[in-house]
Amino acid sequence: MRANEHLAIVAPQVVLVPYERAHVPKYHEWMKSPFLQEMTGSEPLSIDEEYAMQQSWRSDADKCTFIILAKNPAASSPQPCDIYSTDSMVGDVNFYLNCHDNPHEAELEVMVAEQPYAGRGIATEVLRLMMHYAVNDVGVTDFVVRIKETNDPSIHIFEKKFGFVETERSAVFKEVTLRRHVSNAFKTELCAWVEHHSKRVQFNQP
Repeated sequence: MRANEHLAIVAPQVVLVPYERAHVPKYHEWMKSPFLQEMTGSEPLSIDEEYAMQQSWRSDADKCTFIILAKNPAASSPQPCDIYSTDSMVGDVNFYLNCHDNPHEAELEVMVAEQPYAGRGIATEVLRLMMHYAVNDVGVTDFVVRIKETNDPSIHIFEKKFGFVETERSAVFKEVTLRRHVSNAFKTELCAWVEHHSKRVQFNQP
């Protein structure tokens, strides 16, 4: 999605930045992990296929992704070199607009790939930022997530933190489908948190 190609979102623990070509080699290494393949329902790609996928995420109007950078606690805003950092990459977050019946429904995915950063509340923070972006910048009215039924931490975040409700369970794919409508109250809650805890930084590519 071109809309976020010059946008960084700074929050207490993370900086969300567009998925750049410089990020691809590390992302490719992550996705060699059988565990991450299982949790994300992904197939391993060649490095050339990964570069092509990055370009697809950048140009396609129906999907949006950010790379998650772990924020230096002493930094109040990212410097240009940080935008393209791979050392601080810890995961990614994305959404697809792929529902023919509801063009305003977004399918969310979040991955914290670096295990030392798991369990720190990063996924919760990132999802607040991403859902706020989807609702306010893209006009999303409904969210859906599909999660492996063994991924209890992720299911807990969506159900307990954000009020998603289970609507389907697939024995074939061994996954749970959860949904959440964006009510006025939910939108207000997201806006209040984001306005208090984050800021946006526009940057130009070198």
